[in-house]
Amino acid sequence: MKFVIQRVSKASVSVEKKIVGEIQNGFLVFIGVCDTDTYEIADKMVSKLLNLRIFSDENGKTNLDLKKVNGGLLIISQFTLYADCRKGNRPSFTKAGNPDYANEMYEYILKKCSDEIPHVAHGTFGEHMEVSLINDGPFTVILDSDEICK
Repeated sequence: MKFVIQRVSKASVSVEKKIVGEIQNGFLVFIGVCDTDTYEIADKMVSKLLNLRIFSDENGKTNLDLKKVNGGLLIISQFTLYADCRKGNRPSFTKAGNPDYANEMYEYILKKCSDEIPHVAHGTFGEHMEVSLINDGPFTVILDSDEICK
């Protein structure tokens, strides 16, 4: 499982020119799922995400987590995080999870996050989406379950 997390001052996602999810201060999170991912892996990744201290405290140090700043989450499924570009110039996506399983894991992650964070917005699984954001920093962090869940 892979999470690409961007600290944002605002972000939104649109499907067919209609906004389906938006947040102000918080995290925009792109999620990639593979077939070997489990609920246990998802739990560890969500815990790491929600406790990630990358917001500034009163001294300007990145020391506060999402809950401390009352931040929101915008979560978007993105199978292309599993692109394999080693051969040729056209990426292979064979490592990306089966769509039905990936959607199941995506919905599970949304539920786990919603249990902890009051404002969780999301994209529409499997749809073409347009994402707009203002990255605050810029600040981008990549979580990979191969490293987090060893």
